[in-house]
Amino acid sequence: MAIVKLEDVHKTYPLGKTEVHAVKGVSFEINKGDFISIAGPSGSGKSTILNMIGCIDIPTNGKVIINETETSGLSDKQITTLRHEVLGFIFQSFNLIPVLDVYENIEFPLLLGKSKMTKAEKSEWIDMLIEEVQLESWKNHKPNELSGGQRQRVAIARALVTKPEIVLADEPTANLDSVTSDAIIRLMKKINRDLGTTFIFSTHDPTVVDVADHIIRLKDGLISENYRQENPKSFGGAE
Repeated sequence: MAIVKLEDVHKTYPLGKTEVHAVKGVSFEINKGDFISIAGPSGSGKSTILNMIGCIDIPTNGKVIINETETSGLSDKQITTLRHEVLGFIFQSFNLIPVLDVYENIEFPLLLGKSKMTKAEKSEWIDMLIEEVQLESWKNHKPNELSGGQRQRVAIARALVTKPEIVLADEPTANLDSVTSDAIIRLMKKINRDLGTTFIFSTHDPTVVDVADHIIRLKDGLISENYRQENPKSFGGAE
């Protein structure tokens, strides 16, 4: 079943007296549980598409549909609820809060909305996520005491803390070395498999593309390829 649909989506931005056509009539579907790479060079429109799926931006024309609901018709309150309950975000710059430790950074999204978990359930869930991303010994450390790979692991746990159906990851390996990048991909692949979370990446990293089961390639705001891999690459226990 499709959890995300884009129907003839266009996005234009004003640039001085001209307009930039970032996305030019893109249509595709993403199924629940997909591990999908939206790939392409800089300027191809991949981050714009991710932002529209994440309701950070809205299409100029066309429809973005999440769980059979067209997002352009939602109120600000409904969009906030959608972001909090359905979507999780991982950014290439980590976006951690410097004054909070690992536990507090992961907990933070739960403080922004009405969580149905009790205090004990929250604590147990956060501790489980910290264990999942292998940061038990760093639980009380601030972001400036962590390596880039460790910060990205915190960002992954934070994205998962609200138990979202969909995690959007914008170039999540861009600031990491190849060994750390492989470890992060392996971790996200494991979470995808174990929890059934749908992962949607914007990336130009061939390693991320190789392990995806669904690949959409963009060029100049258009889809150049849209296909599923029968046998995605497996490495280091990713599958």
